[in-house]
Amino acid sequence: MKKLHGLLGKASVIVLLFVASCKGGYNGQLLGELDRPKWNPITPYGMVFIPSGVLHIGPSDQDVNSSHQARSKQVSIVGFYMDDTEITNNEYRQFINYVRDSVAHKLLGDVTTDDDGNEAVDWNKKIEWGGKNKNEQLEDIYLPAEERVWGRKELDLSKMKYDYEWFDYKAASLTKNRGKSRTSFIHKESVDVYPDTLVWVRDFTYSYNEPMTRNYFWHPAFDDYPVVGVTWPQANAFCYWRTRLWEDYKTPRGEPLMDIFRLPTESEWEYAARGGKKLSPYPWGGPYVRNTKGCILANFKPGRGNYPEDGGFYTVRADAYWPNDYGLYCMAGNVAEWTSSAFYENSYSFIHDLNPDIRYDAQESEPEAMKRKVIRGGSWKDIGYYIQTGTRHWEYADSAKSYVGFRCITTFLGRDITDN
Repeated sequence: MKKLHGLLGKASVIVLLFVASCKGGYNGQLLGELDRPKWNPITPYGMVFIPSGVLHIGPSDQDVNSSHQARSKQVSIVGFYMDDTEITNNEYRQFINYVRDSVAHKLLGDVTTDDDGNEAVDWNKKIEWGGKNKNEQLEDIYLPAEERVWGRKELDLSKMKYDYEWFDYKAASLTKNRGKSRTSFIHKESVDVYPDTLVWVRDFTYSYNEPMTRNYFWHPAFDDYPVVGVTWPQANAFCYWRTRLWEDYKTPRGEPLMDIFRLPTESEWEYAARGGKKLSPYPWGGPYVRNTKGCILANFKPGRGNYPEDGGFYTVRADAYWPNDYGLYCMAGNVAEWTSSAFYENSYSFIHDLNPDIRYDAQESEPEAMKRKVIRGGSWKDIGYYIQTGTRHWEYADSAKSYVGFRCITTFLGRDITDN
């Protein structure tokens, strides 16, 4: 018995020492917090990894316009994931249907409120669009009877808006803004999400393209074709929605998040388009738009306007033609792509060589020239010069075109995907 008491006494001392060491914090050692979640980066579906590297931006061929908009400069780009194709009609339709259903749920009162008074859609409720149990409250989501053609019920597109918020880190970082309320840097946006299908008629004078207006976005024949008729704000809204879609899935599971989905900067886009090749005029290298068999390698306007010579007439499938060495499809031709960068003719003269980025969100009252955004890659209606990797071009942010689409990227968090 005396021996047992001695063992119990020793055990108590060991337990006390262990508790004391824990209370003191990791035996007095600097070990960092030990309950941090593990980070095992995965490649999002439909994306490819682009490693960090150096890019020589600028023309890869003669500047035929002598515009001097793309002077040679060496820049460094941090790694990121990028969609291997342009965002397709069917992918963008997921966004449209999300907005449509959220509007419907709110009309039906299917909302929940948390402890802080924030409202959210109750996605567990089912929407009865038709049949005997259809909800009469949903009539408000359709066009009024006098605006219908042949009595068909069609959505009132003016109600298809996506509301989101974003934080202006650049403004918050300025010394002159120190001490300002955090609310000063929170921007709230409300964006019409439906693509402008009338672009097929508006973009071409004396040209019959009404079938594309009627069918391109909704017909299953074009599901895997790039979405067009999307403005720069709409492309941004899609990126924010995609970020929320990812976060709403990961957060309840306690999994760490990736960086936000966003449009690529002009330099990131060019770096990805070159596919690791130095000073190559096209994503496949060059210097020609045809391979050794005479086959055209992208969807653009060959010769003097032989549109179907390249295998397409308007756009083609987003994964048509061979990908570049990074696994990216149609980085030349098909549709030009929005970037996040504001367009300035001389921007290469003053951009930083570390992840160069020029952003400017112009107000309605500002001159039109301040509302230009860089587009890259050329399109199905452009000549060969515009599908070169080094060619710069622009469109107004609020314009929608039948030849402009987009793809998303997200910055890789870490040094390289091969790191253990």
